[in-house]
Amino acid sequence: MPSTPATNYQKLSFPATHHPDQDATTPVRRPVVVVGAGPVGLALAVDLAQQGQPVVVLDNDNTLSTGSRAICFAKRTLEIFDRLGCGDRMVDKGVSWNVGKVFFKSEEVYRFDLLPEPGHERPAFINLQQYYVEGFLAERAAQLPLIDIRWNHAVTGLEQHADFARLTIQTSDGPYQLDADYVAACDGAGSAMRKLAGLESKGRSFRDRFLIADIKLTAEHSGLELKAERWFWFDPDFHRNQSVQDGKITSSSVLLHMQPDGVWRIDFQLGWDADPVEEKKPENIIPRVKALLGEDAQFELEWASVYTFSCLRMARFRHGRVLFAGDSAHGVSPFGARGANSGVQDAENLAWKLAAVLQGKAPDALLDSYGAEREYAADENIRNSTRATDFITPKSEISRMFRDATLVLSKRHAFARVLVNSGRLSVPAILHDSPLNSADTDSFSGPMVPGAAAVDAPLADAGWLLRACSRTGFTALVFGDAAAASLVAQADPSLHVVQVPLTTANSRAVQRYDAQPGTVYLLRPDQHVCARWRTPSAAAIRGACQRALATN
Repeated sequence: MPSTPATNYQKLSFPATHHPDQDATTPVRRPVVVVGAGPVGLALAVDLAQQGQPVVVLDNDNTLSTGSRAICFAKRTLEIFDRLGCGDRMVDKGVSWNVGKVFFKSEEVYRFDLLPEPGHERPAFINLQQYYVEGFLAERAAQLPLIDIRWNHAVTGLEQHADFARLTIQTSDGPYQLDADYVAACDGAGSAMRKLAGLESKGRSFRDRFLIADIKLTAEHSGLELKAERWFWFDPDFHRNQSVQDGKITSSSVLLHMQPDGVWRIDFQLGWDADPVEEKKPENIIPRVKALLGEDAQFELEWASVYTFSCLRMARFRHGRVLFAGDSAHGVSPFGARGANSGVQDAENLAWKLAAVLQGKAPDALLDSYGAEREYAADENIRNSTRATDFITPKSEISRMFRDATLVLSKRHAFARVLVNSGRLSVPAILHDSPLNSADTDSFSGPMVPGAAAVDAPLADAGWLLRACSRTGFTALVFGDAAAASLVAQADPSLHVVQVPLTTANSRAVQRYDAQPGTVYLLRPDQHVCARWRTPSAAAIRGACQRALATN
């Protein structure tokens, strides 16, 4: 039997069809409309559909993203993809990595391991081109009948009403209107929805330019020994004196990542004075690549782009019936892989809250916590990205001297390595002050505080802890005590109970959650801890559930 040809996701297009809603004499009302079929919008749609919620997705074209774009997807994001039913595909196709190396000029000054401890199902990161992520999510969405994706349906108008929003949508058949209880704006950095709402993002723009070059080696390479690791060079010998700003030579940097299909992603810092049109020409890219890989390197140039960036966000992510997520709500520099990862985490946060409100399990006020929590996370990402950018591109001679001295010291001194910043890599925000958390009443140690994303661990009888949790509802982790498990189930029969025996085989889970006999953790549908106890009462469990749903 002949094999099925592999899908070319860069050339994949989706048919635009005429929908009956376009022929209605008055606007049809839908519970949720998601604007934008990128990673954030598709993740949100899949999550909502898995929770039994019909959702319409509108996208202004009918193709996936061009070029690699966002490529680094973090462990937490992979765990979200697991819950959405497509994590295995992402990891199987992606290049897994945990190790990073930092170079100063021609010398490696230190390396780091982002997941040094065993006992995790997923790697610290995978590298996977954004078009694969979008393609796999789109294919997962096609498996769910509650998702209605409308390609080439561009939103051109927005009206806000007290209990719904009205969208005007342009298609090849002409315009139509659609009403929605709620609209999720996931339409990217140039968000049309943000402009239609008369809103803007504010923050700091950086006067620098970077070249992305995606190359595919076409012959065995005998030069640089390439590995599935993150390599970052400060002022490398092969790219010295390349970055110019206001006529002055500044620092230069280069970032290298392996991607699937034998493709390598290289980011070259160019400086603000670089001409984006000229720098994208193959005759200017090829010498830069050969300076890194060696003159004998044989490769094809797959994609190139010159970019600048800003660290910014909207003042508020919720505006009436419209909620903003991903790049439409906030933007960061690419150092640290915080853009797409934080966007998918936005979607995860928003999905369960929308579903709970629409199903009558929670009041509309629960959605206010989406803004509070994800605005806090955006500030954390912007702070880390801004610091990384300032270290990578020092703005004064004193800053440059401090940075270079830090790099030299980092080879031999651990204290200096803490100061080196080539991009603090994405980790989920700990939502310390969330109004949905119940404060500790018992003494615990360790990082699994209320507001933290639950960490995975191997389980003797259930495979992996996070896979044993509910995909769509609240989960109670009960450690080692059958009586406690019975109490939890009686306190709230809707809870999904995972009992973890206190055995040697479950020692990592026990250690990571500082568990004792009878310890209980309450996890939200997005797998963030919202309460924990040593010996909970039924009233405490019910109260924590009500608090997490904003019903108390």
